[in-house]
Amino acid sequence: MTRWSALLPLGFTFALTTLCASAPAAAQSRHDSSAPIDFASDHIEIQDKANRALLAGNVRITQAEMSLTAARMTVTYTGGITDGSPQVSRLDASGGVTVTRPDQSARGNYAVYDLNRHVITMIGAVILRQGANTVQGGRLSINLDTGRATIDGSGVGGSTAPGVQNQGGRVTGRFSVPKRDGQ
Repeated sequence: MTRWSALLPLGFTFALTTLCASAPAAAQSRHDSSAPIDFASDHIEIQDKANRALLAGNVRITQAEMSLTAARMTVTYTGGITDGSPQVSRLDASGGVTVTRPDQSARGNYAVYDLNRHVITMIGAVILRQGANTVQGGRLSINLDTGRATIDGSGVGGSTAPGVQNQGGRVTGRFSVPKRDGQ
């Protein structure tokens, strides 16, 4: 049974708590933000003095069981080196960004993954899916430690998912209802 709770502190904020409640126990575990980050892209430019790498063309980042795909991505790292690798602190993605985890997927125009805070923020025509449940809004924040996702209607563009209507700055969606005995 998936549990959903709504919070309306500013009118259009919708919180999806316990998103992993219906997933198997292994999928409910906390995301390992310290796992190595593997990447693939058509092109990479290292800007070592600026502590960043620019990835372009079919970019795919994987970390543990999560993947992030986009057209372009900037990888920001600190000057520190651990085990021969720079310490990545932030990923900025743009162009058809998709974040996929075992129990859910999210799509938007832009995303920032703050590795220090363990938070992914997506903006622009965001769609969050878990099973048959779909929620659309302008901005999504996913706390990878708690699994809590918060969506608000800021900057919602046009409807981009079948069955999900844009209400101009509102969070919209569709929740599936399981068939019950006698129905």
